[in-house]
Amino acid sequence: MTFILASGSPRRQALLQRILPTFQVQLAQVSEQVPDGLAPAVHVQTLATRKGEAVATQFPTATVLSADTIVSFQGAVFGKPHSRQQAGARLAKLSGQTHQVYSGVWYHQPGQPAQTAVVCTDVTFYPLTPAQIDHYLATGEADDKAGAYGIQGYGGLFVKAIQGDYYNVMGLPLATVSRMILPEQLFKTAETQ
Repeated sequence: MTFILASGSPRRQALLQRILPTFQVQLAQVSEQVPDGLAPAVHVQTLATRKGEAVATQFPTATVLSADTIVSFQGAVFGKPHSRQQAGARLAKLSGQTHQVYSGVWYHQPGQPAQTAVVCTDVTFYPLTPAQIDHYLATGEADDKAGAYGIQGYGGLFVKAIQGDYYNVMGLPLATVSRMILPEQLFKTAETQ
């Protein structure tokens, strides 16, 4: 059976490899535009579904997993920043505040109905100084991350508290995904495949 992760995210690939040692990666060529005003949960599920369905159409005999992650703060949705200036502005808004990280997941096995899930994690930042934000931006770590930070890197130093799935903040809610793809055996390894 061919298993495809419909994502180019190196973080998602590394996380999935923890529970599924062998899979292929295929980027979904889809628009990431969604209508304004969608609730964050609907936003991520719409994009995860769009990506997954596009890849499943290309590879109809494969099992496909896709995901999308955003940061939501006071009604605003933060995807990946388009510039360092935008990243800095987002971090300044998140400083000393609690925001939500949403991930939508879409999973499909041939001949079965697709499964979907949305996971939300609350993240609280310490207050950040402009110098701390500037130093962080200089690392380049914010450039390709929803919300302009990576919790698994230097961005984790901004986090005062987290309520929910840590891996969700990295981009793939691993506990939820493992229950979708390995419901009988959560700890599948190369030796047991």
